[in-house]
Amino acid sequence: MGKKIEWYLDFVNLEYRPRDEIIALYYFEPREGVSKEEAAGRIASESSVGTWTTLPGMPEERIRKLMAKAFDIDGNFLKVAYPLELWEEESIPQLMTGVAGNIFGMKAVESLKLLDVKLPESYLEGFKGAIYGRDAPQKIFRKRHNLITSTVIKPKVGYTAEEHAEIGFQIMRGGIDCIKDDENLTDQSFNKFEDRVRLMAKVRDKAEEETGEVKDAFINVTAPNLRELERRIKLIHEYGFRYFMIDVVISGFTAVQTATDLAKDYEMAIHAHRAMHAAFTRKNHGISMLVVAKLMKIMGVDQIHIGTVVGKLEGRKEEVAAIKEMLLRRNVDEIPHLRLDQDFHHIKGILPVASGGLHPGILPDVFDIYNLRRDPLVIQVGGGVLGHPDGPYAGAKAVRDAIDAYFDGVSLERKAEESPELRRALEKWGHLKPV
Repeated sequence: MGKKIEWYLDFVNLEYRPRDEIIALYYFEPREGVSKEEAAGRIASESSVGTWTTLPGMPEERIRKLMAKAFDIDGNFLKVAYPLELWEEESIPQLMTGVAGNIFGMKAVESLKLLDVKLPESYLEGFKGAIYGRDAPQKIFRKRHNLITSTVIKPKVGYTAEEHAEIGFQIMRGGIDCIKDDENLTDQSFNKFEDRVRLMAKVRDKAEEETGEVKDAFINVTAPNLRELERRIKLIHEYGFRYFMIDVVISGFTAVQTATDLAKDYEMAIHAHRAMHAAFTRKNHGISMLVVAKLMKIMGVDQIHIGTVVGKLEGRKEEVAAIKEMLLRRNVDEIPHLRLDQDFHHIKGILPVASGGLHPGILPDVFDIYNLRRDPLVIQVGGGVLGHPDGPYAGAKAVRDAIDAYFDGVSLERKAEESPELRRALEKWGHLKPV
């Protein structure tokens, strides 16, 4: 028998039972010629203290205590336990360098996906979570029901700040709560950030005075560096907005934790856009959207996009339902091969956002999927407002009338008899589910 030069199997212990540790759930497919146990050991090793060969000079006792342990292999699903000492307190970036770092590039696995991470109370202690979260409909908008509405102005970019604000005013007049920037609208030459903030504040105030309702905007603060990010958030706060928006995946975990700290200082809410997530959340290699959403909840955003099932963006019903429940609840149970159990302790529940290809004709389907009569929700209707044949005011009113129909328990067709705006929307889109 040859010399032992690898120690990957030292990271596998199928008899081990975790205690106060971080648990990661992976889907994995070993490369041809590599056993599941060997692949599992490589995943646990590379994500904790290991390397490709034995290290005779290492501080053995300490390193053995810090080793991750692959303790559960169920078909192509793997659970790994990580001692808490591996992780820096209150640092999501450092956590992800381990459980979602170099492991994706290992030759030993054909594909690998991080499906969930279970975080114990002792790790969560340093995180404060959201200020408003699932209570935003009542605490910010003084709603009697659980729904916040928003519209992103389409096309995604191209309007001047003045045009953007005027269209936003018509939409707010029509009954929508918030105007949302699209993910790639930041500070372009034709629509400067400062101009957009200033003009949107004016039309917000005008719309509130005219409608008697609370209005706001999800203005995109995504920036090229942290100094500029902080400046943009401060400017939005100075103009009296209660929210700001950030592209959380593109900006990165450090920027998100910076933004959530500032939101707490200013007592503001955060709308988290997930642009770029599908580069790694689709198929069997990468990180699940559930993990992204969970980390955002812990860091303290107030709402995040998770899909619609019936809209234009990818999202299986069972996955969207699992994410939605995880966001809203303080405790969730394990769903085998999809989600781990989690107690969030002091971390407040946050709002799911349904967006992507919505229009009045499919809103009842979305509301049923999200169980709106019980649970709070944010909807984002862009083309389904701006694409209305009679313009943005009519598009907003059609959405508002469709919502009223749902809460009143009447069909859209029945409501359309007294709402020409809704009738025109149904004539154009019917109950089409975009693809």
